[in-house]
Amino acid sequence: MNARTPTLTAAWIGVLAAGLLTACASMNTLNAEVVSYGGWPSDRRPGTYAFERLPSQQARADAQQRLEDAAQPALAAAGFVQAGPGVTPDVLVQLGARITRYERSPWDDPLWWRGGFGYWRYRPWGGPYPPWVGPYPYGYRTEPSRYDREVALLLRDRANGTPLYEARASSEGMTSGGDELMSAMFKAAMADFPQSGSVPHTVKVMLQ
Repeated sequence: MNARTPTLTAAWIGVLAAGLLTACASMNTLNAEVVSYGGWPSDRRPGTYAFERLPSQQARADAQQRLEDAAQPALAAAGFVQAGPGVTPDVLVQLGARITRYERSPWDDPLWWRGGFGYWRYRPWGGPYPPWVGPYPYGYRTEPSRYDREVALLLRDRANGTPLYEARASSEGMTSGGDELMSAMFKAAMADFPQSGSVPHTVKVMLQ
């Protein structure tokens, strides 16, 4: 056996391990497109806050509570503290979220032929079938659903109602996500605070 074999083997193991770590890290990372607006006063420190619910949100109290629970870590990371019962908060926070599901079909893309235009797969017994038809069993080839996800926060001065800061984060993926993903999106939305950036840019957040 070549004396260099163990060294080469160890090197390849190291490369594979690094690749697996990179893949795992990417699976645990949320890439969100963030945009924020407002002029948070440079001499104003984050203070206490309370969530403010619109009438439609009050009608869906359970769903809104989950959204507020998901946003709390992002506000805490920015330096805000939730006001206790009977305490007048410094700012009011309004939240919003939107998840849209899209069904894909082969006709959504003009290059839906597998392998390019005019490509057909042949069955062993002769006769072509189009690429969207599978041999086992026959039927239309379906694409997985896609989800567009977006969260938004609006911080207003409690005393006079002046909007102070607005932030939005959006992402897309193969699932609608859950509480963990919503929490990460709120963290992405508040990542620039107290600065604002009206030009959309990507923010990476590690999922817990």
